[in-house]
Amino acid sequence: MPKRMLVIAERFPPDVGGLARSGARIAGALSRLCDEIDVLAWTRTLPPGVLETSPAGDADPSASGATLHLLGLYANQDLSLMHTQNVLEWLQSERRYDAVWGHYLFPAGFVATFFGGLSGIPAAVSARGNDVDRLMFPPGDFARLQWTLEQADVLTAVSENLAAKMKVLTGRRAALAPGARGPREVEIVHNAVRPELFFPGEPSRGLRERLGIADEEAVLAFSGELRHKKGFPFLLEALSEVRRVRPACLLVIGEARPREREHIAEFESHDRDAARRIIITGQLDDPNDVALHLRLADVFLMPSLWDGLPNALLEAMATGCVVLASDAGGMPEVIEHGESGFVVPRAQLHRLGEAIRELLSLSHERRAEIGRAARERVRSEFSPESEADALRTVLSRLDEAAAPASRR
Repeated sequence: MPKRMLVIAERFPPDVGGLARSGARIAGALSRLCDEIDVLAWTRTLPPGVLETSPAGDADPSASGATLHLLGLYANQDLSLMHTQNVLEWLQSERRYDAVWGHYLFPAGFVATFFGGLSGIPAAVSARGNDVDRLMFPPGDFARLQWTLEQADVLTAVSENLAAKMKVLTGRRAALAPGARGPREVEIVHNAVRPELFFPGEPSRGLRERLGIADEEAVLAFSGELRHKKGFPFLLEALSEVRRVRPACLLVIGEARPREREHIAEFESHDRDAARRIIITGQLDDPNDVALHLRLADVFLMPSLWDGLPNALLEAMATGCVVLASDAGGMPEVIEHGESGFVVPRAQLHRLGEAIRELLSLSHERRAEIGRAARERVRSEFSPESEADALRTVLSRLDEAAAPASRR
């Protein structure tokens, strides 16, 4: 396996969001498999072009064991990427990496693949979700996407759905045949959740009171960064529809972008009472706090228009929530409809409120049964141990890719 590896991440803590959190978790997992792991990540918290180095565990405990190099972004992305090449050349001269990992297809995956080619080291590119969907359609972005997928030595994806798209884009459709496998197969590295942090428990009455949730209100929960791709408009419509028949609130465990806050203000002009029952916690850095809020949920919602395999969904399932998600990305690969949760087609998200009402009418016993099945599903298939096994396969393939280069 590579002894010294560089991870290039578009986002990394202290930046918020699932991409940053997954980057930290992958870096920490790799640090337990390799001798040394460095992370290069871009940030707007530093002046343009400034490089700051510190232990990655200081930014996020899950990244303990790795070293973090934060690079300040320029206002112009092209300038940022050109200067990144300068920094990478310097890091390689100082550190002598054996392999590179690009976390997200662009810019991280593109930069990692180009850097690997220049340095004569193998590159792995990790597709996370909407990086494929978003880059497929603009002609310039598509050309860069296709080049990255074709030139990377190892491709990974968080779901089978995403892997299938990547295979079509690279002309590897033969690999879609059952049992087919080849040197250019896309490796599946599912996201993972720690069940000792996210587990079922009694809802905190004190927290419910602090959030201003009335005893009779049903709690419709969403976790993560609230934005359009997560089905935000459908969440608002569903809240209004549910409130026509019973008291309910929407608990957003995380943050809303400015554009979404403007959308809430507009929503208030149509349904003031419902808008006032949207509770946004703000960023929660402690996983224990996130789990505490998840336990308040009567239904956990993830009505994404497109997605990969969101950690927020896995965390909710590990906590024993009754989950209702769209069929975007890898979510149907996690949820066994009717057993460990429920799936609604993206084409039917206008019926989200109706589906929520049906779930709220389930008996306490049935809801508990679904919650137990959800937790067991995550514990058995989406554990840190499963993720580590998949990463070992990726590292072995990087070794294989490095071998021909070493003979030249």
